[in-house]
Amino acid sequence: MILEGLKPESVFKYFEEICMIPHGSYNTKAISDYVVNVAKENGLEYYQDDTNNVIIYKDGVGIGADKEPVMLQGHLDMVCEKNFETDAKFDFTKDPLNLAVMDDYVYAKGTTLGGDDGIGVAYMLAILTDKNIVAPPLECIFTVDEEVGMEGAHALDVSKLKGKRLINLDHEDEGIILTSCAGGKKACCNIPVRFVEREGIKYSIVICGLAGGHSGTEIDKYRGNANLIMGRLLHFVSTKIYYDLITVNGGLQDNAIPRECNAEILVNPKDVDKLEDIIYEFEATIKNEYRNIEKNLMIYGENQDEFKTKVLTPKTKERVIFLLMTLPDGVQKMSQDSENLVQTSLNVGIIRMLKDSFEILISIRSSLTSEKQALSDKIKYLTETIGGKYSEEGDYPAWEYVEESALRETVFDAFQQVYGYNPKLVGIHAGLETGIFYEKIKGLDIVVIGPQVDDIHTPKEKMNVPSVARVYNLLLEVLESLARF
Repeated sequence: MILEGLKPESVFKYFEEICMIPHGSYNTKAISDYVVNVAKENGLEYYQDDTNNVIIYKDGVGIGADKEPVMLQGHLDMVCEKNFETDAKFDFTKDPLNLAVMDDYVYAKGTTLGGDDGIGVAYMLAILTDKNIVAPPLECIFTVDEEVGMEGAHALDVSKLKGKRLINLDHEDEGIILTSCAGGKKACCNIPVRFVEREGIKYSIVICGLAGGHSGTEIDKYRGNANLIMGRLLHFVSTKIYYDLITVNGGLQDNAIPRECNAEILVNPKDVDKLEDIIYEFEATIKNEYRNIEKNLMIYGENQDEFKTKVLTPKTKERVIFLLMTLPDGVQKMSQDSENLVQTSLNVGIIRMLKDSFEILISIRSSLTSEKQALSDKIKYLTETIGGKYSEEGDYPAWEYVEESALRETVFDAFQQVYGYNPKLVGIHAGLETGIFYEKIKGLDIVVIGPQVDDIHTPKEKMNVPSVARVYNLLLEVLESLARF
């Protein structure tokens, strides 16, 4: 066991077992069954639905036996990102994560760690199997496919729940109690493409080394989007020389800021030297623009010799580049009510060339439903203007701030007891399942907490071990307080 000896032992035991089970979005049957087996082995009542959501029930302990139930909640799926240059063969559908510990941090070599939200799942399993904690009756909710539109939370039958207080464990900043979150949706732009056969010098162009990150929590850092930088590069090249576009692909998740993008083009042999100068010039320009943000940005082209291959027709190429050049991206509006809080944003997360179409997947977020709709209307208009098709999925509501919250007061007081100082109370631009639960269960009182997990949704993700212990102690203090009052 790589994490053996880390405290709390039960939490890290379950976290490591979770990491040994592939559990990317839409691949959650095994992890769902694992959670059910934990319930069975400990004699706990459970409910598992057809989408792989699980609810595990535990009776109150000690003075909490006759209190109102409390819900704990986290999601089973993780974002699957990896470093292609070092881990091209890693398969998230089959391979366990390659865990490691350095100093006070746990990470996975070459891939995301899945601390979002594997640590929340581990917290719940540790609490469910601990027979000595003092707590009210618990309803532990394990949802699926949160990272791809909160589909598990949408599908969950909340009639299986009795609680009116929910502690969500899907947060990655210690010392903060979340009080609200944005709503969002996934937008899909699909542009029909046609190909013709051409011959020339094939060049592979790569944009890599960008920081990436979560498209909700990191969007205000104004990090580079590899997909849109590639769109700019392709347009820039077209102003200097003629080329044919073979393919362009970038990004792995719609809710992760894309770190890498690759395009393949054909050029006339006489323009090879000129192309390399153009790429060099463009790289210098972009590095200057992001000089204080993207320290490892690289753009390079590789000559792959003469090829005869299928390329996009000129009109199709124009449509693809037009969309990459005109789509909005990043922060669109800051909140007027909360300082430094993003109100509306979008992330052009995935672009990919398919057999007969070019597809773009975009994550749209806003704390205002009207602005979320206005932004999706803008993208729809752009897409349909050039003959494409637009669709949406995974629409989820915002969780709006409420002035009075007894649960928030309890967690605030417990935080003071454990830490000796006051937590921050803030809203977040990222989307959480809390909005769905708040809409489904009238009068629901909600808080969100979690330990420090840095660089989520990137292969640099790392989880702070002492923070995991402190937040677990906080959670136990909260449950004991709820058992007493």
